[in-house]
Amino acid sequence: MTADAGRKFLTQRFERRCADSMRENPRFDEETLVSGNDGLLRVAADTTLSADIRNCRRLEVLGAIDGDVVADEVVVHEGGRLSGRLRTNAADVMGVVEGDVIVRDLIAIRANGSVSGDVRYGRMSLEPGGELTAKVKNVPPELVGDFSVSVRRGHHIVITSEDVAAVDPDNAAHELVYTPSDVRGGYLALVSDTTRPVTSFTQADLNEKRVAFVHNGGPDRAARFDIVVHDAEGASSGKPRTVDVTVVDGAGA
Repeated sequence: MTADAGRKFLTQRFERRCADSMRENPRFDEETLVSGNDGLLRVAADTTLSADIRNCRRLEVLGAIDGDVVADEVVVHEGGRLSGRLRTNAADVMGVVEGDVIVRDLIAIRANGSVSGDVRYGRMSLEPGGELTAKVKNVPPELVGDFSVSVRRGHHIVITSEDVAAVDPDNAAHELVYTPSDVRGGYLALVSDTTRPVTSFTQADLNEKRVAFVHNGGPDRAARFDIVVHDAEGASSGKPRTVDVTVVDGAGA
């Protein structure tokens, strides 16, 4: 078997087993390479594994992994090494991690841990003695919501965090600043003064129901506006998202 074929075989095996362990809760242990239970994949010490790993709830590395790893939670123990590409919600590093790393919530680098490469994170904890030699970026905010509201013609409707919201684990609500653009059929304003359009507002304003869309009274049945949010470090949510506004007559909005 060639090296590439062997890697493909291992990738398929571990993708399948991570998923199977979460669905069926089996127990396996082949040649002390890995063991799995309830979505847990554990790579033993003195084991070097070249494979891509998917669908794991928790990955524990005591040996070495070289590959593309996607897991809910990753723990690299002292003496362990993970190289390649990592995507996870949380990482606890007591060994070595190197490569292209995205940790959406907390990456904790312990006293003997070392992280190098290109790292994006939500929050970071670096203990004395821990080593970080990486190009570091925080995880940018992400827009969520149903992106749809209804307004009575010629009136205003309050925009809530159910309509649109920013998710960013390392910034407070007042640090997440929205910039609207391409506003059609009306304008955005603060509820305290709906006669004055605003060019920005915060997630805190949305949480407190202080932002409204004011319809201009025109005949169209639809309006809209685009939105982008930036965090305190300047990272943005990316391409503008459109919030659709349905215009209704009478008291239906």
